[in-house]
Amino acid sequence: MSYTITLHDAPSDITERGRREAEERFRRSLEKAMQGPEAVVQAYCAWQLVEETAETELSGEDIALAKKWIVAATRAMSDGFRDLGESEAYFEVRIER
Repeated sequence: MSYTITLHDAPSDITERGRREAEERFRRSLEKAMQGPEAVVQAYCAWQLVEETAETELSGEDIALAKKWIVAATRAMSDGFRDLGESEAYFEVRIER
């Protein structure tokens, strides 16, 4: 599986190049923290599972991966938003199945 990153609700004055660069900073940061694109997909899927499932039904591995996702995504958001200034923007991660 692969994934895409899309920046939504970016500042109105952002250029297309600025948007692509922000998305790429977000992607690079995630992949560096998770050690590759496959691990990004695994951790994101685990985080989604944790969000939708009772804790008693989860494995320790799922919980650990979800926690790792939260740390990596928080850092990636900081890296991605670096040059955007104040905004309501957010990054969407979409898994390509």
